[in-house]
Amino acid sequence: MNLTIADLAPRFPAFRVAVVVAENLAIPGERPPALDDTIAEREAACRARWEGTDLSAIPGIAAWREAYKAFGIKRTSYRSSVERLVKRVKAGERLPAVNPLVDIYNAVSLTHVFCCGADDLDRVAPPLAFRFAREGDSFVDMGAEPGQSADDPPKEGEVVYADERHVLCRRWNWRQDARTGITPETRRAVITIQANGPGDLDAAVADLTGLVARHLGGTCRVGVADAGRPILSLKPGEPA
Repeated sequence: MNLTIADLAPRFPAFRVAVVVAENLAIPGERPPALDDTIAEREAACRARWEGTDLSAIPGIAAWREAYKAFGIKRTSYRSSVERLVKRVKAGERLPAVNPLVDIYNAVSLTHVFCCGADDLDRVAPPLAFRFAREGDSFVDMGAEPGQSADDPPKEGEVVYADERHVLCRRWNWRQDARTGITPETRRAVITIQANGPGDLDAAVADLTGLVARHLGGTCRVGVADAGRPILSLKPGEPA
């Protein structure tokens, strides 16, 4: 499986993305108690770590705010996925219980202050790319409100994550497409951990793969793309 960030690397040289291909997954319909305990501990750690700190002063969040501004996003209603998670938990709420794989990558995102996302590998059409949007791109918003059209294509020049057929995530890591989302029936997934400056990406990868193995029984292959190596080829059975 191939992924490229070559379109973005010249303008965003700090952007790095770890790609985790998780296979042989067994995703329960509900969050297991042991995973729920782990997530509750991480929520408490997040509140303790960032108590009294403005979101704009958290390095991982500040980096994404600057990146969003750099491709023309100025509205405060559009924030990176990790900012929304940290804001929610700092306010005393729990991370949403979606399904255990989504819950795992949200917990990793919260802990390491990186943006994470995942798609069902059997429903995407590689190669994958973080690139600028172009005419003809399509997007079906999984977060569309009742009565609101889910058809919401990106504007040209917007940063998106896409496969060969359509956009998988708008505004870099703001909202995912409904057509490739993770469900309890997912057996193979491609997960991204996205860094745009500060943070230990290797630690986040180890955290994610450990949680997947512990709670979902999956096996993982990992590769990293960055400005020095913008095109990633992840072969079956081999780490990149």
